[in-house]
Amino acid sequence: MVYTGRPLVVIPTYNEAGNIGEAIRRIKRQLPEIDILVVDDSSPDGTADVVRSLSEVYPNVELIQREGKLGLGSAYRLGFGIGLERGATSLVEMDADLSHEPESLPELIRAVEEEGADLCIGSRYVRGGASPGLKTYRLLLSRAGNLYAALALGIGIRDATSGFRVYSAQILRKIDVDTVSADGYAFQIEMAFRVQAAHGKVVERPIVFRDRKFGTSKMSLHVVTEAIFLCTVWGIQDRVAKLTGNRGGYTHYHKEGSASVVQAIVHSARHKES
Repeated sequence: MVYTGRPLVVIPTYNEAGNIGEAIRRIKRQLPEIDILVVDDSSPDGTADVVRSLSEVYPNVELIQREGKLGLGSAYRLGFGIGLERGATSLVEMDADLSHEPESLPELIRAVEEEGADLCIGSRYVRGGASPGLKTYRLLLSRAGNLYAALALGIGIRDATSGFRVYSAQILRKIDVDTVSADGYAFQIEMAFRVQAAHGKVVERPIVFRDRKFGTSKMSLHVVTEAIFLCTVWGIQDRVAKLTGNRGGYTHYHKEGSASVVQAIVHSARHKES
């Protein structure tokens, strides 16, 4: 059972049996009292069994096992909702594959819990950040994606695709996480965009991002093209809303909830009540 009144780490997993045990143990060495919620999408490699075993050692490690591979974005929405219901003070995103070093957690959490940030992003692209050993094509893809997101959305964030970050509970309630529809990299970008649009304070802290040792990356062409497409639509919506004086008065394009891209863009020029 995950307790309340402190930060909650949400870790989505799919086939991470070779990594999740070490990830949890290293998190606990840094922050022994931290609450951890693992959302597993029915991994066939026994990831859930590893987490169950560790939950007997660490009483505030909890597992939710879902039926089928439902995606990263939905896993975070579920985990954040549970955390907010239970009174978590901040919500942490991180991968299970150890590319996000648990040793950086205290500093990221401190930025939100003690220094007043609404979102602290563990960034590879600020002074002190690095991605040693990452394949050149992945580094170029990441750099290009972040540059495009910054230009399309007008956000001053260097690493908007980073999945190692901490949100305040207050900002997650304000932006209404349930209305965030993207997955993968696009989920990270949409969340950062929403926080900035809600006038939340966003800070970046340097991290060292290391490529996974076990398992395979979840990045795919679909994930990349979705991010490009959604950033383009949101950027057009935001510019239309600015031109019509309706910024903040429209609903962001939702890939399941919006009838069409054109209708979503037209809607961004109209106030919600119209």
